[in-house]
Amino acid sequence: MQVTLRKYGNSTVAVLPPAVLKDLGIKAGQSMTLHTTADGKILLSPKRKFRLADLLAQCDLKAAPPADLVLWESARPAGREVSN
Repeated sequence: MQVTLRKYGNSTVAVLPPAVLKDLGIKAGQSMTLHTTADGKILLSPKRKFRLADLLAQCDLKAAPPADLVLWESARPAGREVSN
């Protein structure tokens, strides 16, 4: 399929036919993520919506905390911070 780029104000747009939008399951006004590859290809995908429960499910709750966080939490107050 060939698509023609058009000027729209200060931007350039690519017009996608309704059949393509339907095949991809996207619609006008939907947020998308655009990436380019080293060989000049454009990757367009629907912007992901994250749910806290899904993100937490990926976490290893028994994993050790990162070293920088351990240092931060063990540091003594350096100014007029409120300590617990």
